[in-house]
Amino acid sequence: MPTAPLHASADLADRLRDGFAAIRTELRVPERFSDEVLAAAEAARPVEIERADLLDVPFVAIDPPGATDLDQAFWAAPTGSGWTIRYAIADVAAFVRPGDPIDLEARERGVTLYSPDIRTPLHPEIISEDRASLLPGGERPALVWHIELDAEGMPTSARIERATVRVRAAISYAEAQQRIEAGGEELFDALASIGRLRQAREADRGGVSLNLPSQEVVFHDGHYDLEYDETIPVEGWNAQISLLTGIVAADLMIGAGVGMLRTLPPPRRRDVRRLRRQAEVLGVPWPDHVDYPDFIRGVEPNNPRCQALLIQSARTLRGAGYQGFQGELPELHEHGAIASPYAHVTAPLRRLIDRFGNELLLSICADEAPPAWVIEALDELPSLMGRARSRESALERAMVDFTETVMLQPRVGEMFDGAVVDIDTKRDRATVQIAEPPVVTRVRPDGLELGQTVELRLDGVDTNLRTLAFTPIAP
Repeated sequence: MPTAPLHASADLADRLRDGFAAIRTELRVPERFSDEVLAAAEAARPVEIERADLLDVPFVAIDPPGATDLDQAFWAAPTGSGWTIRYAIADVAAFVRPGDPIDLEARERGVTLYSPDIRTPLHPEIISEDRASLLPGGERPALVWHIELDAEGMPTSARIERATVRVRAAISYAEAQQRIEAGGEELFDALASIGRLRQAREADRGGVSLNLPSQEVVFHDGHYDLEYDETIPVEGWNAQISLLTGIVAADLMIGAGVGMLRTLPPPRRRDVRRLRRQAEVLGVPWPDHVDYPDFIRGVEPNNPRCQALLIQSARTLRGAGYQGFQGELPELHEHGAIASPYAHVTAPLRRLIDRFGNELLLSICADEAPPAWVIEALDELPSLMGRARSRESALERAMVDFTETVMLQPRVGEMFDGAVVDIDTKRDRATVQIAEPPVVTRVRPDGLELGQTVELRLDGVDTNLRTLAFTPIAP
């Protein structure tokens, strides 16, 4: 990204950490697990159950450096007619019993929450970072997907089973990219080939992939930076394996007439029309014959105007949720961005609903009746996940907003360059994307036009309210 990170010197680190703790208190983020939950986790051992022996499959996990809560590991190879994938998922249900203290606490938390200074896990660390995690070296209980693809990357068969696996290595995305570029390793060559094919099939479906980096507060060597992450190709290819698994999982659920789907409405026409106008005024070419998914897929965040447009395009994808069903499909049963039915099943260490979905799929593939505790949860899970996702979004936004105010407080009175990316006449405000540092702010719209480049003066900072006061300066 061309935008410079926003940097907080070491003397601000303690102030930021105190602020992060206050935000967690405000949003009622749990501070610790109860003694009862910790005792249950300490006593948890894998359920004695028949498992396939897949110890000879050389699984590899790709995760951010230092990650220890490893949900997935994969292996893939070409066949005479396409590709074979083995995708191992952490078997959390082997350690968590329905209705036990760990399960009840996980229902309250919903997801793992990430702060710049700490991680608030869904399950106690002895489970999420040790016994259930797909750490390399020892034997691990896992759920393994067997997926066959044809030469075009389309699935021809898919099933899931319980297995015992041994992950050979856990590597970073950067190392995976290096090994792909070096070539000569069948596993990594397969990942790149399958990833590209699945991206092409996504385009065929009309799926939307945003090349939008996320804004993060990152701790480096005793100080915090506010920056956009930079993506590399292998991240997209690895994500396609997870997306593929969620798609075949949803297909199995729909075929069985029971399931839990991740849903998202398609973008509204008026939002797409507004985005076309924004592209025009921002100087980002959008030919008339190019539809919304193809256009968005091709926008690279290589300058502030493209970045601003992608921020606006992300706001056309609203209304994500979960739908449990038995028998008739709900009216909304597809994920609008993926352009397919889709289910969350690949991150059970960090997301509550995946454990339930995986147990349902195991019964479907074994041609058995689904567990009663899974069926009983179909109505409750969407609201539990909705509440958890709301808190997650509020936490992420509050952390970024607070960090912006602390880091910019010494710069009150300085001038910044930005571009107007939205004007809301009903609320009497304009949204401005500042290029450096990468901050979005709102100002009075008087005399401003959509797409206009504007100079702003930072007049004030309120770290308690987490707000910035900018004033546009007339040329």
